[in-house]
Amino acid sequence: MLMRPLFALPILILSAGAAAAHTPVCACYDNGDGTVLCEGGFSDGASASGVRMVVYGDTDTIVLEGAMDENSEFVFDKPGDAFRVLFDAGEGHQIDIPSDEIY
Repeated sequence: MLMRPLFALPILILSAGAAAAHTPVCACYDNGDGTVLCEGGFSDGASASGVRMVVYGDTDTIVLEGAMDENSEFVFDKPGDAFRVLFDAGEGHQIDIPSDEIY
């Protein structure tokens, strides 16, 4: 049986917690004026400024690409009744929001 030093256990626990603490968060809201507002960030409080945002139409074609602004917000004209928004901060940090979840 391979024995690992006990001092390595706290390091493993702390590094696992740090990896889990950077979870993406994004929500989108219908402004009621033909525009949609998306707000994003990360669970550890990090800004989402510059995070890539993609709006797909009802045929899953890209309608609009942009990025979160300095306030971690992204506003766009509503492209129709059926669409989806992708918050794309890289592999493992993506959130896909269908239009039926935007109120």
